[in-house]
Amino acid sequence: MPHAPYIAGGLAGLLLLEALTNAWLRRGWYDLRDTLQNLKMALGNIAPALCARLVAVPIAYALYTLRLWDLPTHPWVFVALVLAEDHCYYWFHRASHRVNLLWAAHLPHHSSTRYNLSTALRLSWTTPWTGIPFWWVLPILGFHPLWIVTAQAASLAFQFCLHTQSVDRLGPLEWVFNTPSHHRVHHGANAEYIDRNFGGIFIVWDRLYGTFEAEARRPRFGLVHPLPSESLITVQFCTWRRLLRDVTALTSLKGRLLRLVGPPQ
Repeated sequence: MPHAPYIAGGLAGLLLLEALTNAWLRRGWYDLRDTLQNLKMALGNIAPALCARLVAVPIAYALYTLRLWDLPTHPWVFVALVLAEDHCYYWFHRASHRVNLLWAAHLPHHSSTRYNLSTALRLSWTTPWTGIPFWWVLPILGFHPLWIVTAQAASLAFQFCLHTQSVDRLGPLEWVFNTPSHHRVHHGANAEYIDRNFGGIFIVWDRLYGTFEAEARRPRFGLVHPLPSESLITVQFCTWRRLLRDVTALTSLKGRLLRLVGPPQ
């Protein structure tokens, strides 16, 4: 992606602008320690994400040889890809909240009690691996692996911009697209906001599958059950450690499987 450095620079500029505006207006959305934690988590994500990509892309190429049809390089195909990729993301994201094994990977992203553009950088070091299978259907449908990677990158850039309190409601766009308001709900620890608004670019999947919730009040950000420590290793791996302990304590194979694939407790 030749434009990736420019996109990354633009997003970094938005983060810096929001942070400076927050400091000037004393809104209290940023905390230096929290922001540094987010940056450390983003840096720690680079190596596992690259390694996971080295596995995921060859698999996608292998599946592409089994494609059901050849798709032309017309604009409508790319529109269809964006929709299909976002549909895959919805189910990956929803599963990451409802399946213990996947939640252990995803939890670090939700561990901050702050909500700002730097929160988008609070990345898990294991999610790059748990998400690989959810996009396998796309090359089988005929979408080229490089197109898929591009669509995923565009989705991540879009979602970066959702992590803000600087933008309120966006009118009619709220019916179709995921917005900062919708994503604030997703990060809320309020009872009515748990496991809501899983979409990436579009909110239509949540409306279709019954997981949509509008922002009725400002959310309380963070986890329902706070972590015992803000240590970087604790944030990344304490849920994995607890899950391993629970699984090894069970004696039956069925019990262990149910603990892995069951909902978080």
